[in-house]
Amino acid sequence: MRLAIMQPYFLPYIGYYQLVSAVDAIVVYDNIKYTKKGWINRNRILLEDSDVIFSLPLKKGSDSLQIAQREISAEFDRTKLLRQFKGAYRLAPYFAKNFAIIDEIVSFEEDNLFSYLYNSLRKICHYLDIKTEIIISSSVAIDHSLKSQDKVLALCDVLGAQTYINTIGGTELYDKGAFRSRGIDLQFLKAMPFEYAQFHSPFVPWLSIVDILMFNPLDKVSSVISANYDLI
Repeated sequence: MRLAIMQPYFLPYIGYYQLVSAVDAIVVYDNIKYTKKGWINRNRILLEDSDVIFSLPLKKGSDSLQIAQREISAEFDRTKLLRQFKGAYRLAPYFAKNFAIIDEIVSFEEDNLFSYLYNSLRKICHYLDIKTEIIISSSVAIDHSLKSQDKVLALCDVLGAQTYINTIGGTELYDKGAFRSRGIDLQFLKAMPFEYAQFHSPFVPWLSIVDILMFNPLDKVSSVISANYDLI
């Protein structure tokens, strides 16, 4: 069984979905600490020829809180965020076809951060016909006080993974020998460049999946997700 383990992110770049598609199951962390400077509740879209950040505002909370303990701010204006997306992409070639799924995701009436992100991941995966099993980390019977590589190895052991696949950014975090000693093949996924027309602007890579859906037909997006990467 091929396994991946990741934090949840809000409408992340295509490499995230390539990782989900490349495995039989993915564990999504709900019970690790929320990190302020990461991409859990934000990403980038193209607006007036440059990339801009969009985000989910959060209620104030302790820095020690886990993702599942964080709440979206009561002031989060879903309609305003949808207007931002519409303003950016209403003239894009696949806006009319693909905007409905973005509307459905953003409009989801849930204030818990993890539940909101989990819903968005499931919706996009279903929309793109990605059939990978999605497992919530807290549902797996391991010692959840473990950290980093030790926690990953424990999840791999309990779930019976023969192969663990991580994004290429994790090459410095994991030791192939440690995985090999447990009978697990450690691989890294490197997303290959995928360039497409973004209006008449110079191409801006690695934006949110929203950008790709606005400029490409679904069959093209699916083919890039399923094949446009290397496993190292």
